[in-house]
Amino acid sequence: MPVESLHAASIVLAPAECRLEVTVRRVSFAAASAIVLSIAVSQILLGLGIVLLLISRRRLVFPPLLLPLSLFIGWTIASDLLSGNPVAGLPQIRKFFVFSVILLVCNTFRGISDISRLVMVWSGAAALSAIAATWQFVTRWREASELHAQPYDYVLDGRIKGFAGHWMTFGGEEMIAFLMLLALLLFPGSVSPVQKIFGWLCATLLWIAIVMGYTRSIFLLGVPVGLLILAWNRARRLTFAIPVVAAVTFLAAPPHIRERMSSVLRPHGDVDSNSRRSIMRRTGLRMIQAHPWFGLGPEQVQPRFLAYVPPDIPKPLPAGWYGHLHNIYIQYAAERGLPALALLLWFIGRMMRDFRRALKYRSASPNQFVFCGALAVIGGVLAEGLFEHNLGDSEVLTMFLIVASCGYVAMDRPGTNQLEAGLRRDGCV
Repeated sequence: MPVESLHAASIVLAPAECRLEVTVRRVSFAAASAIVLSIAVSQILLGLGIVLLLISRRRLVFPPLLLPLSLFIGWTIASDLLSGNPVAGLPQIRKFFVFSVILLVCNTFRGISDISRLVMVWSGAAALSAIAATWQFVTRWREASELHAQPYDYVLDGRIKGFAGHWMTFGGEEMIAFLMLLALLLFPGSVSPVQKIFGWLCATLLWIAIVMGYTRSIFLLGVPVGLLILAWNRARRLTFAIPVVAAVTFLAAPPHIRERMSSVLRPHGDVDSNSRRSIMRRTGLRMIQAHPWFGLGPEQVQPRFLAYVPPDIPKPLPAGWYGHLHNIYIQYAAERGLPALALLLWFIGRMMRDFRRALKYRSASPNQFVFCGALAVIGGVLAEGLFEHNLGDSEVLTMFLIVASCGYVAMDRPGTNQLEAGLRRDGCV
């Protein structure tokens, strides 16, 4: 079955093929929806959806990302083969299965209605996870009081994670759902009044959970960058309100939240990760300097970390986990080489260029929220990635790719000849 440009010719389906088409669409939507609640369920449904898609008689479509993605995968495989221990890198090779969600979403979602419905489902599921996380926070704080422990240290050591397996996964999921929900709510014509009430309630719960998650790279960097992108594209004067809102939030926040915010500049010794991040950054740069082309190889950063720690850093290292470098740019370059990082940034940069150009043609107003939401999510993930290996997390990566795929679905169904002509002229489709 050939992979074509994103515009596929329509075909007349027989009744049996129609039933298969409906089944594939339902499985695809379920796979995309389930990621907030269970990575296992989502990946099972993703695999089933791909199988059903391949046995159908429709022609497959793929967004204009195939070249950078193929080169990135190929370079990663070469890095693994040259690492000296290719078996150890197999988990990263298997993780490329997640990228098949692009194929599934782009071939089964049918425009803005499907995307809006997915965002609402994500928001509801993320809100439930936020409620569970709030209870975890209260419980943890109460335990600290009963044990006469320092609450800040105790909560930080066991941060909330909702339905996720780790607090970083939880924070990344909540951030993506939050930014897409705000895009849906801020742009006109996307939701009904009842959905808006539900959406703003979910947004409030998500933001509370994001802040209580104590993950500074998310609530101090990723979310603000995403909000700035949304505000700039909705009404540029709104961008001037963001610093004011940030200042009011800081002053109105409980003392422990202000303490977490100020820890960026005034860390609590080794309790906060400032010193560990500095060590990881310097160590990663030494790895890149020693292996600039193909890196150490997938999954080789952790076992070889100590060999590259700068000699002036005292031993033992501060307590913490050194399994990756907590920075997607340094991580990919150290693990797979600088060309692999460049290919990944080309892959993501192509998305950003396409969605930004699509926004130039605003006559199809229902599409705007998808492009702006996708740009906000990309910006937030890239900003957070300065301090976390977030794209190495399968749940966050899956949601990221689904959002990008939805952007191309919206681009493929522009709704007016003006938008379509403009996109074709700019080479987006």
